[in-house]
Amino acid sequence: MRILGMISGTSVDAIDVALADMYQVDDTLTLTTLGYLELPWPAAVRERLLAALPPASPGPAEWVRLHAETGEAFGAAAARALTELGPADLVVSHGQTLHHLVERGRVVGTLQLGDPARVHAHTGLPVLADLRAADIAAGGQGAPLASTLDALWLGDVPTAAVNLGGIANVTIVGTDDGPVTGDTGPANCLLDAAAADLGLRCDVDGALAAAGRVDEAALGALLADPYFARPLPKSTGREHFHAGYVRQMLGAATPTGPDLFTTLVELSARTIADVVRRHRPRRLVVSGGGVANPLLIQRLSRLTGLQPSDCLGLPAAAKEAYLMALIGWLSWHGLPGVARGPAGPVTGAARAAVLGSLTPPRAVADLAPAPTRLVVEAAGAGAGARSETGGGRL
Repeated sequence: MRILGMISGTSVDAIDVALADMYQVDDTLTLTTLGYLELPWPAAVRERLLAALPPASPGPAEWVRLHAETGEAFGAAAARALTELGPADLVVSHGQTLHHLVERGRVVGTLQLGDPARVHAHTGLPVLADLRAADIAAGGQGAPLASTLDALWLGDVPTAAVNLGGIANVTIVGTDDGPVTGDTGPANCLLDAAAADLGLRCDVDGALAAAGRVDEAALGALLADPYFARPLPKSTGREHFHAGYVRQMLGAATPTGPDLFTTLVELSARTIADVVRRHRPRRLVVSGGGVANPLLIQRLSRLTGLQPSDCLGLPAAAKEAYLMALIGWLSWHGLPGVARGPAGPVTGAARAAVLGSLTPPRAVADLAPAPTRLVVEAAGAGAGARSETGGGRL
């Protein structure tokens, strides 16, 4: 089965698209990587998405407009990928998270933009979307979703799999207390906000971070945020670590220039390390955009056996897009999309859930001809309670 996985992360830096061919023999599932693309957002849509993210609170008219425009952008990206990478049987579209609502550690709900009907209109393929809702309905965090991929792929060795996106997440697998998973806090989102204040899209190659020094007082104040002390599973996003977060926490004591970037890199490294060290893995497998920040990688390499996911066969820039493809395969076959730990699903859900909703709602194959009429019958009432007033055509 060939599946196209698509996602845009909290950095809103690109639409990542990856094509996988997947098949199972006995208890082994094989994912063949067929290629991936990092496609730019339409500039105007990206600008308005960034303007709509917390702490902004756009009204429902803007949500609707962005849902439609994000769907168009994902649809165009999928169509291009199908042309350049090859055909697929299913598209899995995570969309763009607009709001992930957490109250007192419990996820109330989450909203991902990107109308799947518009992706289907561009591709003609079934589209699996709304991937987080079922886990949240079961009492889980709905994030991060990488646990199943990490457990199936890396669980033979005690491993910490860390994705360095806008938010950093970690999955611990192969240990006595694993798998466990959660968002550790910011990886790139605060750095990107600091770069935006300077008129930059990001700190290219971590050059600014490499030029500064850690402001220990500022770092200590940031580390005092109660979020970092909460145990896994936990999840967060720009609702908490928003563009004004550092100024809100530090006020006039906010570092300036390169020192701010160096301090924020140290915050990311320290909060990731605090989680990883508790589980004593033998290797650290990293992916995501933060892999391109040399200072962050240098700081994390002090932990244990660090290697990019590329070294094990999954491109670091595309791991989450391939994760979407895996979730699609599992959901298509009626299987839960979250790994199980000693206490149940690692997101904290009360029960395992099959993830996502399918557009259009159809099975693997059309198993019946289109009906020409509908008969309504009361259960147990027999033919005497039948209504046979049909006669239309689908």
